[in-house]
Amino acid sequence: MRFTKIIYSTIFFLAAGTFTLKAQDVKPPEKTVSEEIEVIRPYKPVLAEAVKLRRSPDLNNVATYKAKFNYVITDRKLELNSDIQKLQAQQLADEKAAILINNYVKGGIGSLSTMLAEAYVGTGKDEALQAGAFFRHFSQEGKLNKQNENMQQFSAFGRSIGAKTTLNGRLNYERHGVYFYGIDELNPTLNPNPEKQAINFFEIEGEAINKFTADENALSYAAKVNAYLLSDKFSAKENAITLTGYLNKRISKFNLGLASSLELGSTKDINTSVSNHLFRLNPYIKLQANGIKITAGVNFVQEFGEFSSTRFFPSVTADFTVIPDFLQIFGEVKGDVTRNSLKNFTDENPFLNANIAIQNTVEKLSISGGIKGTGGPGFGYKARFYSKRITDMPLFVNNFTNFNKFDVIYDFGNMKLLGLEGEISVQVSDDLRWTGKLNMEDYKPAVEQESYFKPQLRISSNFSYTYNKKLSFNANVVIQGDSKAKVYSSDPQTLGLYPPIPDLTKETLVTVKGFADLGIGADYKINNKFSVFAKANNILNTKYSKYLYYRTNGINIFGGLSYSF
Repeated sequence: MRFTKIIYSTIFFLAAGTFTLKAQDVKPPEKTVSEEIEVIRPYKPVLAEAVKLRRSPDLNNVATYKAKFNYVITDRKLELNSDIQKLQAQQLADEKAAILINNYVKGGIGSLSTMLAEAYVGTGKDEALQAGAFFRHFSQEGKLNKQNENMQQFSAFGRSIGAKTTLNGRLNYERHGVYFYGIDELNPTLNPNPEKQAINFFEIEGEAINKFTADENALSYAAKVNAYLLSDKFSAKENAITLTGYLNKRISKFNLGLASSLELGSTKDINTSVSNHLFRLNPYIKLQANGIKITAGVNFVQEFGEFSSTRFFPSVTADFTVIPDFLQIFGEVKGDVTRNSLKNFTDENPFLNANIAIQNTVEKLSISGGIKGTGGPGFGYKARFYSKRITDMPLFVNNFTNFNKFDVIYDFGNMKLLGLEGEISVQVSDDLRWTGKLNMEDYKPAVEQESYFKPQLRISSNFSYTYNKKLSFNANVVIQGDSKAKVYSSDPQTLGLYPPIPDLTKETLVTVKGFADLGIGADYKINNKFSVFAKANNILNTKYSKYLYYRTNGINIFGGLSYSF
């Protein structure tokens, strides 16, 4: 090998020398260029031969590794969430308890020497135990001689609502002071010094009522006692006590009931003394189901005392729902006996004479029927007709000797009455409401020429409007048609009978003209405690009379302030 290398080296040097000799023969160029050439070739790494492991795995090691785990099993019910879940309302913060204002005082003055004082005091918001007291004074002086009137009222009440029974109690005192100021326009000097009258009334009442229960077989009951004393400035006195009881047993859709009352009354004056008592018993059965209410029973009335008689009357009522909430048809057939009293007469006409005749009035048969319901939100209506046959209907008539005082006479026999009554209530919103009522009556007297001081037309209407939270308005109107009055041309008691038998030769009829009385009022709330009010009555300044010779006051304006606490 070494020899081969020597041969290759010798050949290389010989070739190089030959090349050099040839190069010397070439003519050198005029310009010489020097260049440096760098030869780069790809990098070829050389790897060392791998070292292999000659050891084989141990195939006889078959041990298994087991990891240790800790498990916690939760006992949980499987829930199906396929239903739509209800949204949970967010709890609101507790509202601040409202401050209840139960008490107030009110006072006002105005034209015609008008004075008003009013107050009410009551307990708190405990519904199970309530008590309160009320006082009111109102006085006014007209333009006529002694056209003065004043009224006072004081009432106190209490109520206790127990687990099964509700107890109510009430005390009431009223005083009505007037003058017999009646003036005959044709003879204005007949009454130069009007007498004064003062009617005092004291009343006490207690009541027990069981609470309502939804049990189909429940037993309901109620009991009430009422007693009063009445006296005037002269010698008239009256006392009465009334006991009332009620039982009702529900059996599914039926009700079996019994209502009863006992009225004991006595009226005394200088020349009169009357004791008239009534006992009523009214058993009934009532069906109430599927929009039908029917009550059928008998009204048994026993008169005793000054008058004695036993009477049976029907007592039937029916109510049918044709369109729920929109239309109902109702009807009634009944009869009863009314115990007349000085209390009822003086409430209607305070200008009574002394020694008033007292006797009972019998409503032999009363038939009525009509419709009622609603015509949509805020609209309600009722229309009713009635027909009555009344025996011994009481009527007012001017006394022959004292023309400005009224006696009570009775229309002996059966008087017939036909009437039509209508009511409408419209509430446009919480701020605007109107109500109206119409009565049309046709009297056919038994022996008298007319039913005195009984107008055939009466209309009343009330309107209220709340402008905002502070200011509100109200208005009312009363319209009454003509009525008739009887004036004696000579003494009707020549035969010594009282009440006297009608004698057309000794009496004449006088027309009491109808009237329209319009009143308006306004209230302004200053804050939660103070408010002011103003009211105007008879703003048309109509000179009218409800009773002959007694002209009412003209326009009257008064106002005042109220304080709540």
